[in-house]
Amino acid sequence: MFAADMLAGQVAVVTGGATGIGRAIAGALAACGASVVLAARQADRLAAAAVELSALGPRALAVPTDIAAPEQVKALFKRVDAEFGRVDVLVNNAAANFIRPSETLTPVRWKKVVDIVLNGTFYCSLEAGRRMVRRRSGRIVNLVAAYAWTGAPGLAPSASAKAGVVALTRTLGVEWAEYGVRVNAVCPGLIDTPQSRERLWPQDWMRERLLAGIPAQRFGAESDVADLVLYLASPLSSYMNGTVVVVDGGESLGKGALPLIREAGIIRRARKKRA
Repeated sequence: MFAADMLAGQVAVVTGGATGIGRAIAGALAACGASVVLAARQADRLAAAAVELSALGPRALAVPTDIAAPEQVKALFKRVDAEFGRVDVLVNNAAANFIRPSETLTPVRWKKVVDIVLNGTFYCSLEAGRRMVRRRSGRIVNLVAAYAWTGAPGLAPSASAKAGVVALTRTLGVEWAEYGVRVNAVCPGLIDTPQSRERLWPQDWMRERLLAGIPAQRFGAESDVADLVLYLASPLSSYMNGTVVVVDGGESLGKGALPLIREAGIIRRARKKRA
């Protein structure tokens, strides 16, 4: 259990914090005493999330921001300076994605994803990092994906951008460590969100097929990711830097024959023979 005052007096900026995993992360930070700044493009959802979070922590501020636009990112952090005078934690959670065969991609579609996922993460890290380096203290946590190193059909822009974020995490972690700034990344597996249910497993057979590939035999919850981000944003992880932490129920270890073995009932039959 995290102490309710673990982040008291600190300020956290969360991109893509209006809904889903980002909203859960913001809630976890607020519940431990941090003031939270939410940055996303959907102003109405952002404002609603800020109202909800105000009941959990000292203060929640909504700042509509397109992180793909460097001038808007600069304005975001100037607002943070004006309102709080510091930034202790940055969570780069905002993302963009679509599934499309690589040979049908256009430069416009490629750029749209890379601008948000990689460039946006860099712009936010640059603004936060400058402030953290001056104060000689800070934590940055980036959200990545396993296909950044495994690859995935139809996800070339996102996979490439996420791979860039992994490299950026390690590079900034090495470069800024001497200034007391730690940079880590979280790699979630299949997380049960409304968007996932709509896009990844809209039908029951799809859900069961995906579950068969997860040794834990369940999808992750938003809180599974939020708690890990909170840990990396806290003093409890003070010796972790430049690391990518996977939270996927063992999915990345259970590829290959595991789904087929389960579907064929091989393990169950072997257990019966032993009994």
